[in-house]
Amino acid sequence: MSFKNPKEVFVMLLSDVRRSTERSIKFFNEIIPLVQDTDVKEALEARVFVSGNMLASLDQCFKLIGEQPVKLSGRLQETFVENFIEELSEMQSPVAKHLFILSKISHLVHLRIGELVALTTAADVTGHFAVGVLLESVLADYVAFVERTRRLIRNLIETKLAEKKAAVAA
Repeated sequence: MSFKNPKEVFVMLLSDVRRSTERSIKFFNEIIPLVQDTDVKEALEARVFVSGNMLASLDQCFKLIGEQPVKLSGRLQETFVENFIEELSEMQSPVAKHLFILSKISHLVHLRIGELVALTTAADVTGHFAVGVLLESVLADYVAFVERTRRLIRNLIETKLAEKKAAVAA
């Protein structure tokens, strides 16, 4: 795909974020049944809900700039999902599985954060301030999810350590 101007690049990047958000919803729905920890499961379910709102915001961005999402290959995320499922299936410990799931999700979300930072700046520079507002709200949702995921990882580790201490003391 060749790009003739910055707007085409912007539309391509915005399309990628939209497609990735859509794929993330599918991915989270696929792994929720594999999760045994209630907190992790609820966090993923909340993420699916918030991601639906994010899709609506991204669709509004396209409407405001008068464009439609473009088709992309999406091979990077597909490879990630394939590797994720393969690696997860090899793990025996539920705690290890939950830490792995949360770690990999955090990894994916950080990629989206980088894209959204660039897109928000591009929207502002090109005078699409309403698009910038929408993108920044999507960015805020991703940042909040990363922070909540970090806390959930910490909680899982602290709980496991407390269980080990209690077992040693008994």
